[in-house]
Amino acid sequence: MRPTTRDDLCPIEDHRDYLLLLVRLQVGGRLRAKLDASDVVQQAILQAHERQDQFRGRTESERLAWLRAILANTLAAAARRFDAQARDAGREQSLEAELERSAYRLDALLAADQTSPSERAVRGEEFLRLAQALAGLPEDQRRVVELHYLEGLAVAEVAEIIGRTRPAAVGLLFRGLKRLRELLRDPGESVDGT
Repeated sequence: MRPTTRDDLCPIEDHRDYLLLLVRLQVGGRLRAKLDASDVVQQAILQAHERQDQFRGRTESERLAWLRAILANTLAAAARRFDAQARDAGREQSLEAELERSAYRLDALLAADQTSPSERAVRGEEFLRLAQALAGLPEDQRRVVELHYLEGLAVAEVAEIIGRTRPAAVGLLFRGLKRLRELLRDPGESVDGT
């Protein structure tokens, strides 16, 4: 097997859904009302293109970490524009750490302990598939799956946030997971997994 080269990596634009998912997980209520997540992601992608020559990695995992750092800086800049507080260098580091934690929660959702370079590359591709599949869910289902599985909130908390009863939140979660499995299923795989 030949070593992975930078030419083997997905185009930066293919990471849009992944970055959008991370922004949705990080932006709080007050800022969410003022900030368009897709604008932040677009700005991060533009910055990534401008800084492509600074990327020194060779794997998708390294590319994702590099993109998360750019996204953290972009998000911090956007937050500063809407925040009356003075610039806080610790805030950017905090955002980057939060994005790393979100990526870790994504990893836990995909649940595998992979350590070889080829397995890490596959993991990066799985992150992208998961983000794209989540983007394919209806908004209410996507939101409950993200809140429960990626932010780690209890179903009762999710129900309160979305303004629905606990049984309604459970129903959305069930339907969201069912649809997510369908979206993540390999095309040649049957419904019963054979």
